[in-house]
Amino acid sequence: QVQLVESGGGLVQAGGSLRLSCAASGRTFSTYFMGWFRQALGKEREFVAAITWSGRWTYYADSMKGRFTVSRDNAKNTMYLQMNSLKPEDTAVYYCAVDRRGNSYWDRLEYEYWGQGTQVTVSS
Repeated sequence: QVQLVESGGGLVQAGGSLRLSCAASGRTFSTYFMGWFRQALGKEREFVAAITWSGRWTYYADSMKGRFTVSRDNAKNTMYLQMNSLKPEDTAVYYCAVDRRGNSYWDRLEYEYWGQGTQVTVSS
């Protein structure tokens, strides 16, 4: 079992920044990818960014490139998502997740463990 706890969400004005954290615990040793996904009200959960367990490789959805940065602190077993230049359309619940198969970092169905989510609201 892997436990994931997100934090750092909140209300921010358009153009502002937030940093989300995802603390992982439990049987994390076989993790391949850690990912961020988001789900806006009435929409499907979508891929945001992912990082390999080593932190060496990162991947982003096209609409987040240049604005969001995913990183890891291996010593703390924590993943981060730095979000800059936020837009109202970034409003969503953001989830972190763990994938231990390493096939498709963008596919939410590949991720086995999920956090409870943290709300991000961007006002215009």
